[in-house]
Amino acid sequence: MESAQFRLTPAQSAFCAHVRTLAETELAALAAAGAPGHVNRPLLAAMGRHGLLAKLFPGADVADRRAEAAALDLCLLRESLAQVSTEAETALALQGLGTYPVVQNGTEEQIARWLPRVVAGTAVAGFALSEPGSGSDAASLSLAAPPSADGWTLTGEKTWISNAPEADFYSVFARTTADAGARGVTAFLVPADRPGLSGNRLDMISPHPIGRLTFDAVPVTRADVLGDVDHGFRVAMRTLDLFRPSVGAFAVGMAQAALNASITHAGHRKAFGGVLKDLQSVSHSLAEMATRLEAARLLVYSAAEAYDTGESRIASRSAMAKLFATETAQFVVDTAVQIHGAIALQQGHLLEHLYREVRAPRIYEGASEVQRTIIGRELYRG
Repeated sequence: MESAQFRLTPAQSAFCAHVRTLAETELAALAAAGAPGHVNRPLLAAMGRHGLLAKLFPGADVADRRAEAAALDLCLLRESLAQVSTEAETALALQGLGTYPVVQNGTEEQIARWLPRVVAGTAVAGFALSEPGSGSDAASLSLAAPPSADGWTLTGEKTWISNAPEADFYSVFARTTADAGARGVTAFLVPADRPGLSGNRLDMISPHPIGRLTFDAVPVTRADVLGDVDHGFRVAMRTLDLFRPSVGAFAVGMAQAALNASITHAGHRKAFGGVLKDLQSVSHSLAEMATRLEAARLLVYSAAEAYDTGESRIASRSAMAKLFATETAQFVVDTAVQIHGAIALQQGHLLEHLYREVRAPRIYEGASEVQRTIIGRELYRG
């Protein structure tokens, strides 16, 4: 369902259907064949061949390579993939998250070297912001970048990093000015083969490629800077403002899959002399799931449209979309498990899978509490 304000065009609806079909017929099988917790390069290559990664970076094949994806297009892409394959959705999203600091702030040389390979699915990107002591409080990061003869050396640790340690390059955020908070952070593009850079994989509740990076005097120069020195926090936030509504879209896609499964199950499962859907408690649960899901979808679309039209205070709109959609998805998936009963707890069941997947989006790219802080702060700004 769509409101009049956010009714999709025929082309958008056709694209969403195409993505779901592609995921069902090819991508889901490639995702299942991948090693849990590792980068799935065959899956990325397939998404490159079918143009899905190019949809993230619509300017990759024209002279202006800095063109961004429309936030609404990004949301539709992530929502459509998530309804079928959360692994494919996550692989695509992590490529975008790690690459957008380069797209938005990189030099022509940086963009020319990496963007075509990302679009083709032959280079893997990582977004290296979080640290053991600064997850949600990104402005307090401490990866040290003292000056050297040729630039800086990076010393410290990053953790919960997308595609680490298997990415080909990372967008890394380091402290170039001590005791300056958000104003003393610089963003660097760091190829994975730099001396002193190592890492290891982390086992998470869902088997995504997430890891830890260790920087032992890793050399970087001015040619590696993304944007301006000491203004890297702005680089990170600009990327997150684009991706936060689409995290909500990922959540909406998962919730839609859970609702669809529940409607089917409740319509066929015999219990208490009838089918589950005829029990008021079940029908009311389905109604609540559907209502919250529709509200979340519209809030995500609204935030995406606000980003695309250049509205002010996009940070609060993005925060609202991510907050409400991820919390709604948690509710919908949990309720779907309750409707299904014990069968949904078996390993390999769709809802067992979604139950593990749905928890992380309430934490990454700013926990729900951080989103509420952003919204509350914006209410008093200006």
